[in-house]
Amino acid sequence: MAMEDASTHEAGTVEATAAPHSASGIPADELARLTDDIVSALKTVYDPEIPADIYELGLIYRIDIEDDRTVKIDMTLTAPGCPVAGEMPGWVENAVGAVEGVSGVEVKMVFDPPWTPDRMSEEAQIAVGWY
Repeated sequence: MAMEDASTHEAGTVEATAAPHSASGIPADELARLTDDIVSALKTVYDPEIPADIYELGLIYRIDIEDDRTVKIDMTLTAPGCPVAGEMPGWVENAVGAVEGVSGVEVKMVFDPPWTPDRMSEEAQIAVGWY
């Protein structure tokens, strides 16, 4: 299984990085393509109240690509009472499910740790005028 942790790095840039303890039955080049395509798909999903995509906002906490190419995503919302809380997981499932090679998608909503604006990338901070 390949586990990707979405984490904040230098200058607030958010990227998926392979966890060092992970081993995958998926060839490395295929895993890299899948990861890039999944991140690209996540960047097509926007929080309707904020002019930035959910990946750059730091709402994606974990991407786990199983050997059978099922993708498990842990994500959060900017606030637990977000008006699209019931809809956004479906948007994420649809976007990632359309990626070539993905066999299925499971989205889990988590609120620990709570989202804070410091999880936003520089791109998202610029989009909302906070930079």
